[in-house]
Amino acid sequence: MQTLQKLSLPNMGCGTWAWGNQLLWGYDESMDDQLQAVFNLCVNNGVTLFDTGDSYGTGRLNGRSELLLGRFHREYVGSNQENICIATKLAAYPWRWTRQSMVKACQASAQRLGRNVDLVQMHWSTANYAPWQEGQLLDGLADVYEQGLVKGIGLSNYGPKRLKQVQKKFAQRGVPISTLQVQYSLLSTYPVTQLHLKDVCDELGIKLIAYSPLALGLLTGKYSVGGSFPKGIRGLLFRQILPGVRSLLACLQEVAQSRNKTMSQVAINWCICKGTIPIPGAKNVEQARENIGALGWQLDAGEIAELDTAAANSNKKMVQNIFQTQ
Repeated sequence: MQTLQKLSLPNMGCGTWAWGNQLLWGYDESMDDQLQAVFNLCVNNGVTLFDTGDSYGTGRLNGRSELLLGRFHREYVGSNQENICIATKLAAYPWRWTRQSMVKACQASAQRLGRNVDLVQMHWSTANYAPWQEGQLLDGLADVYEQGLVKGIGLSNYGPKRLKQVQKKFAQRGVPISTLQVQYSLLSTYPVTQLHLKDVCDELGIKLIAYSPLALGLLTGKYSVGGSFPKGIRGLLFRQILPGVRSLLACLQEVAQSRNKTMSQVAINWCICKGTIPIPGAKNVEQARENIGALGWQLDAGEIAELDTAAANSNKKMVQNIFQTQ
């Protein structure tokens, strides 16, 4: 087995689900220059972790997010270049059921990126619907690490019970799990408050990555009851959730004003204070700049307690990922 370089993970990353996704995020190719500028700005400011997936990109644009990241990385000239960490997630497609299919999937991602993947993650567990499929896929994930194709491996949407089982399985092969990624925000505290995933991760030496830290944009303060909503699926979801989260948004706004920060920055900083690595997305330079404003300062214990209480008392929560296991 090769000696692997250590993964270098910053306090915050950038999620690239929207880069290539037309259905939910309205992507089109004219946005590519803007996305390159987002990439450059992030890396320049120490946001060097980019999270993608081999299923990102709709229809003919499948794999688009990885292709763009590969191109942006090649064209980037500036500081923190050596710290860039590209993390991808391999989908547990029904036609992927051998360990070799995972190795091939990782090689295909590397080909789209034009470089090795730094961190490869299992996108979701099949335990809830096809438990027979998972063993081979996990073996393949460990093979990828043993073959020196990646610096680290991680899991996504796994609960504590499954996480411990997989960790034990991998430990027998001397393969460490570097990260676990779950949906976590002020509107989705479930993985930490109810599943106690942070405690389990700390115990096992695994970093917890928080995806959707702004709850698809609900925590930005841009949307309100009676105001305009985004198009499509997000708009439908927001109409259902917004009326029940007004008090949480009011609390978020209050903290943001007293800190002279935006609501987004407070919501992201809260995730960092909880010991997670949030990966908010950014489709343009303004959003990226706003996300970066969540770094370099910290909420105090009183503000965190206030936000925790508002989150706990919120009538509505974000819909949990259907693949999230126990």
